[in-house]
Formats: sequence, structure tokens, C-alpha cells
Amino acid sequence: MSNFGTFSDNPICEWLVDLPGEDRNMRLTRDFWYVDPDGRKWLAPENSVINGASIPRALWSSVGSPYTDDYRRASVVHDIACDDPTVDRKEADNMFYYACLAGGCSYRQSKLLYAGVRIGAWSDSTLNTYALSKDFLLFRVPQQSSPEEIFLQIKFQEIGSEILKIRDDASITELDEIIDKHL
Repeated sequence: MSNFGTFSDNPICEWLVDLPGEDRNMRLTRDFWYVDPDGRKWLAPENSVINGASIPRALWSSVGSPYTDDYRRASVVHDIACDDPTVDRKEADNMFYYACLAGGCSYRQSKLLYAGVRIGAWSDSTLNTYALSKDFLLFRVPQQSSPEEIFLQIKFQEIGSEILKIRDDASITELDEIIDKHL
């Protein structure tokens, strides 16, 4: 096991394009898991439905979209952890940071992805969720961001620029101090 944890293997899944809802949903066709640096196993059981990284759509052009790059495997276990009522969202986000590193992301990318999911958790509980919903986005002027999206983009830029100035192996606590200051 690396000092960041390890994955069981690669997730095996199928697209759920024929079901109502977002076309980015997939179902796992076998168990998949991540063991974090403390030895905690984060299970994504067979038949779980996942939809990629929990990064607000407004940040996709800055951070990345749900199924791209080395954080894909981390997003699988993070999706399941975030849907589990027995798991604290902050614990799930911390796990995501280390799983990103275990998956091959650099410290820089992992810090930014961590900031993205923390902003996502904050925006879910703070901002007008209708303004950030898929249905609302369908009816807006193309290429024009809503005020809420612009706000999230600005928050991310502020946080990201400060996070990138600290040392690579900064602790989660140090990252949270920066993030919390801006949220």
C-alpha cells in the first residue's frame, strides 16, 4: 500500500443511458474499494450508481469534469460515501483527497480537487440549488453563467490561488483553514 492508500483495481461499470435522469450515471457491475492511509476500507458495492466527481458544474472548466483524469477512481468511492447517511461528508472529502493522490494525481491537482468538492458541499447547503440545477441551466442563455456559477468560480479562484502557494504536502487542516476562510 502506498502512503496514500490503494484501490482494489479498476471499477467495472455500465452506463445507464436508458433510464430517466442524467446520462452520466453508471452502475458498478462488481465491488470496488479504496483503503485509505489509516486502513479504513471505503466500499463501493456492486450495483451502486455513480455519476463522477462531485465538482460543481460551474467549476468543470477549472477543475475538470466528472470522468476525466486520474481522479476517476477516487470519485467512485467518494460518490458512494457522500450518499451514505452514516458517513460524515467532511470525512468523505478527506478520503477523496488521499484517493486522488493514490490514483496518480499530483499534490497540486489533489489540493484543487479537494477545494472543488469542499466548495460543492458548501454550495449544496448554502446557495440557491435551483439556480445550479440542470433544469435551470437548460433554459439559460448559452455560454452565460448564472450569478451563482460566477460566484462559485470566483470563490474557487480565490481559494485555488492561495492553496497553490502552500507547500505540496500541506495537511488537510491547513487546506481547510484556507477554504474555510473564503467560505
